[in-house]
Amino acid sequence: MLDRPLYQNIWKELIKEKRMVFMAGARRVGKTTLGEMIAQTFPNQVYLSWEIPGDRARLIREPAFFETVERRDESTPFVMFDELNKHRGWRKYLKGIYDRFQADYQFLIVGSSRLDYPQRRGDSLAGRYYLLHLWPFTQAELGRANLTAAEFFGNPQQVRMERQAELQDVWQTLSEHSGFPEPYLSGRKTSYRRWSTAYAEQLIREDIRDLTGIKAIDELETLYQLLPAQVGQLSSVPALAQGLQMAYNTIRSWLFTLQRFFAVVSLAPWTRGIPRAIREGQKIYLWDAPRVEDPAARFENMVALELCRAVSNWNELGYGRFSLNFVRTKDQQEVDFIISDDDKPVLLVDARADDHQPSAALIKFQNALKVPAVHLVRTAAGYRRISNDDQAILIAPACQYLAGLP
Repeated sequence: MLDRPLYQNIWKELIKEKRMVFMAGARRVGKTTLGEMIAQTFPNQVYLSWEIPGDRARLIREPAFFETVERRDESTPFVMFDELNKHRGWRKYLKGIYDRFQADYQFLIVGSSRLDYPQRRGDSLAGRYYLLHLWPFTQAELGRANLTAAEFFGNPQQVRMERQAELQDVWQTLSEHSGFPEPYLSGRKTSYRRWSTAYAEQLIREDIRDLTGIKAIDELETLYQLLPAQVGQLSSVPALAQGLQMAYNTIRSWLFTLQRFFAVVSLAPWTRGIPRAIREGQKIYLWDAPRVEDPAARFENMVALELCRAVSNWNELGYGRFSLNFVRTKDQQEVDFIISDDDKPVLLVDARADDHQPSAALIKFQNALKVPAVHLVRTAAGYRRISNDDQAILIAPACQYLAGLP
């Protein structure tokens, strides 16, 4: 397993304030492994998994079981709970543990699906934890050419062209094997295909079925199989509902469920400062990007994952209140992505694979919003900057530009 310094550095930042850390993410994205890496930095460490029957019994018998562990020194002990969110009373338990022991222990809670619900529901855990989302490998993580936050936000049109062959190879591997650690590190397409098939089946037929009570699992599985063809375009819930012979609200609910279980990410349209901007609809991207067969759509999906990872981590580090959206007007003009901070646009990004000329929409929306714009392509020997009135549009290979994201 590769070291993951990007996330270990986020962890170090979050624990500067004495709170629990919740690490959420897709199944088999490496949460437990990263937790074990973090544990190695603590002389005193305790691990409990709710999926191990003996550990479950131990927690029920001794809620403060970690007090009985022998210590090597007087440093703060590290306590890691794995999949504790599958325990029906996990929120109440963690509230009690934190209120009693927060000064004496460092708690890491690792899990998937519902782990980040409390933050949105505003329950009694509010103010007691920070959330860290773990993403599959990305170009920014593997390329290790990251700009500092100050450098990037000061000028988001920076790109470096060093290590071109190496970074292109990383990008190609991500495109063929996904960023999930197991298939990425295997380096074999056959391994990826087996992994991807098993992953989708386990996610839907085990995790989602067991934790949501959805009965129409076959139809939900079919919906997931239909989504790769939706990438790169405005998804049509009515068309999906009609094709599956299901109610509109059911399909909407299932799409939300797939998002909560880290199978897809969903972007809403941006409307501020854009005349005739659409206000309804969404664009959907897969965490398992190689499932998207169309090369241009897969390229856009990969860029979406890079930007989603960045926005997620920037928010968790407190750099701002960032969000990622797309821009589309009623006359079909569109820019793939817009990053905003505190509802103010800061960067336009178009992912156009093999089209090396900026679109009329990118030029138009940059003029309207007065923000930097970047046009990402699959391959290029270098980068260019094209004037747009008093601004400029950067045209650069995605593998180089995205490797620099903080």
